[in-house]
Amino acid sequence: MAQFTVNTHRFDPYKNMKFLIKWDGQYVAGVSKISALKRTTEVVEHREGGDPSTPRRSPGTSKHEAITLERGVTHDPEFEAWANSVNHTDGDAAMSLKNFRKDLIIELLNEQGNVAKAYKVYRCWVSEYQAIPELDANGNVIAIESMVLQNEGWGRDTDVAEPTET
Repeated sequence: MAQFTVNTHRFDPYKNMKFLIKWDGQYVAGVSKISALKRTTEVVEHREGGDPSTPRRSPGTSKHEAITLERGVTHDPEFEAWANSVNHTDGDAAMSLKNFRKDLIIELLNEQGNVAKAYKVYRCWVSEYQAIPELDANGNVIAIESMVLQNEGWGRDTDVAEPTET
């Protein structure tokens, strides 16, 4: 486990506009938006028999929210290939139970393009895929493909140390 050192020269928080994502050991091209990593823990309320006026609260089960990825439509097949591996069968072919889940790494970069923080997201699979958006002949925007990833948790990669800034 890496030891955290404090960069005494950095006062500003990191910006949300520089990031990379990878799966299968490869960076995925063109991702322009990743939704937040969010975990929610249910609250279990109970009362003790001798103290009827004050409910007690304890943590219950935790849930990790789905993650949405967006990128401009290109010829890169990575989004579609992964989405097609989930309950998508051609003829008699069965879904690959080995390949439909992937672990991800999301890297947050500083202004110089160095990895400042990284998170590992575990056992993701595609629950929703949009190949192309609504098309509009009067529009003037980038065509975006997107997918929603279910996951079984995430954690900070503590091997990533704060970069030295020059």
